[in-house]
Amino acid sequence: MLIDGHGRKVDYLRISVTERCNFRCQYCMPEKPFSWVPKENLLTFEELFLFVKVAIDGGVTKIRLTGGEPLLREDLDTFIQMINDYKPGLDLAITTNAYLLPEAAQRLKDAGLKRLNISLDSLKADVAAKVAGKDVLAKVFKGIDKALEVGLKVKINMVPLKGMNDGEILDMIEYCSERNMKVRFIEYMENSHADQSLKGMHGKEILEKVKEKYTIKALGREGASPSFNYLIEETGYEFGLIDPHKHDFCESCNRIRLTAEGNLIPCLYFDEALSIAESVKKGDIQGAADVLAQVLKDKPKENRWSEEELEDREVSTRAFYETGG
Repeated sequence: MLIDGHGRKVDYLRISVTERCNFRCQYCMPEKPFSWVPKENLLTFEELFLFVKVAIDGGVTKIRLTGGEPLLREDLDTFIQMINDYKPGLDLAITTNAYLLPEAAQRLKDAGLKRLNISLDSLKADVAAKVAGKDVLAKVFKGIDKALEVGLKVKINMVPLKGMNDGEILDMIEYCSERNMKVRFIEYMENSHADQSLKGMHGKEILEKVKEKYTIKALGREGASPSFNYLIEETGYEFGLIDPHKHDFCESCNRIRLTAEGNLIPCLYFDEALSIAESVKKGDIQGAADVLAQVLKDKPKENRWSEEELEDREVSTRAFYETGG
C-alpha cells in the first residue's frame, strides 16, 4: 500500500503520455506553437511501463492516460494492452478531446480501455471553434458517438467561461442525459499559460444556472473523487461539479502524476517534482521505487488555490498540457 506523508492512501496514477495537442484551448495553451518535445526526451512505453509495474505492485488500482492529447502518441493502444495484460482488473481510463476517437475507439476498447473522460465545452460549432482554436465539433461528436457504440463508458468535462459558453450549461445537461453520460462542470483553473482575459464561473454560479430550470439535491463525493455530485430531482440525472479552489477533496487526495519525460508530480498545482527518468532508463526498479517513496513523502496537504474572489486568486505556472490537468 502506498501512503503519503499525511497518511492518505495513494492508489491512482495519472500518466501524461505527451504534451502535444491538436487543439489550442483558451484555458490551457492558446499561444503555444505547434511544436513538441523531441521524441528522444520522452520515456518509451517500455520505460513508462517499468514504473507502472512499480506503482501497481505498490497498490495503484487506477491509471488514467492524459496529455496534451494522449491519442496523438503513436501506438497508445499497445501501451494500454501492456498495462491490461499485467493487471487485467485495473481501472484503466483516458482523458481526451475525442477528435481522433472515430478511428481509435475500437482499438482502445480491444486493448483493455474501460472508460473515457471527454472534454466538451460547447454544443455550438462556432463557440467550440473559439475555445479550441479551430473547427472541431463535428469530429468530436463523431468520436463521442463511436466511443458509446463500442461500449466505452463516457463522462463529459465542461469548463464554463463567462461570455463564451456560460449559456449552455442546461443544454449540456440535456445532451449528456439523453446519452446516459455524466457531465462534470469544472471551475476554470487560473494558469499563466491561458488567455488571461478569460473569466471562469464560480461553482455557486454554475449551480444557480442549473436551478433556473431544475431542483437539485446535493449527494456528496464518491470516495476520493474531486467531483461533488448533485441529483436533478425532476429527472433523476446526476451531474458533478469540480471546484479546485476548495480544499475539502484534498483531504482524501489519492493521486500522483507522471509526465512523458519522467517527472513524478505530487500535486497538480505544485511545480515541485522528482524524475524517474534516470532510473527507468537503466532498468533500476529500486531506484524508481525510491523516487516514488520520496514523492509520496513530499506530497502536500492541500493545493495552493483559494476560495477568494475570482480576480484575487493566485495564478498557477503549471502547464496543464504537461500534467494532464
